[in-house]
Amino acid sequence: MQFGGDRALWLRVTAIGDWPAYDGWVWLIGYVINPTDGQASAKREVFAQITGLQRSTPPPARTRRSRGV
Repeated sequence: MQFGGDRALWLRVTAIGDWPAYDGWVWLIGYVINPTDGQASAKREVFAQITGLQRSTPPPARTRRSRGV
């Protein structure tokens, strides 16, 4: 509920925590991803209900343009 609707959170998961959790819940460790440019903005630890998680296609990676010299 905390991250539903317009508060949805894209998290690039880097690890699953081994801390105690309730049945059906998990600690996720990763980086919040800005859906506009695909860049990581903050490291987070999130306690989430497994059934509420959704796998998503990552946003397009930002490409760098080289400047002409």
